[in-house]
Amino acid sequence: MAKPVALITGGARGIGLATARRLASDHRIALLDLDADALQQAAAYCGSDAITAVCDITDQAQIDAAVAHVVAEAGGIDVVFSNAGIGGGGSLRLLDPDVLEAIINVNLIGNWRLIHSCLPYVIERRGYVIANASASALLPAIGIGAYASSKAGLEQLMNVLRSEVAHLGVSVGVSYFWFVKTDMVDGAEREMGRVGGLRSEMPGLLKGIVSVESVGEKLAAGIRGRARRVVAPRWVTPLFFLRGMLGGIVERGTAEMAAELDEATAERVSETSEFAAAFRTTQAGHHAAADSIGHGLND
Repeated sequence: MAKPVALITGGARGIGLATARRLASDHRIALLDLDADALQQAAAYCGSDAITAVCDITDQAQIDAAVAHVVAEAGGIDVVFSNAGIGGGGSLRLLDPDVLEAIINVNLIGNWRLIHSCLPYVIERRGYVIANASASALLPAIGIGAYASSKAGLEQLMNVLRSEVAHLGVSVGVSYFWFVKTDMVDGAEREMGRVGGLRSEMPGLLKGIVSVESVGEKLAAGIRGRARRVVAPRWVTPLFFLRGMLGGIVERGTAEMAAELDEATAERVSETSEFAAAFRTTQAGHHAAADSIGHGLND
């Protein structure tokens, strides 16, 4: 019997690759990513039948070509893990409003473009879609407001999609993680000065970080079980029931941090620009997001 086909975006590293490696024993893996070289290396961990396609999820033509390639190779798609995304940080009021546009264009619109392109094939196989949102969608996530907003939008989009496709036999899930030890987090702490280092100053559990391996295991289990939600760390689960109350608590707990965030952001703006300050110039996804709205990070 043929293995079900799992298409994973952002599959060359981090959460995408960790999940793919754990699914490869009973799924045929299709990895999509911006990085062609990293894709080939990642495919080696995912079985001899792994499929790869270079794809920028802000480009509909590239998405359609990548999905068509997967379907031509594998015959269809059973699972979509829409995982690709970018970070970005700083005090919202000090950043160019185009930062929000660039991040939403990847994390919300780009993910939807990919899912929308895959849906006819997933519906045909009565399959499963899961999108990687964030625990930051559940509470006021100071310092990553544009990112959190994009993830909150993605969560709601998936909630609506779940209701709209249930009668077609398709299940829809959302994953919610706080800080995961990936290049997104490590790179921000390495390259974004004081803005990137503010995680360690967050109160209590908010400063914690979970391993990408544990997240990959949770996602693989969630995909096999067609889970409605996948969560890590465990303290995120109560947020679904307490998010209204917790907003005020988090705001009070981060009042002092907000002033430091302003100072740190102002430093980055003075060194770069109101737009570039939110991003990392070494990150291909950040350049693609900027290019997609006509900005350049090195302008």
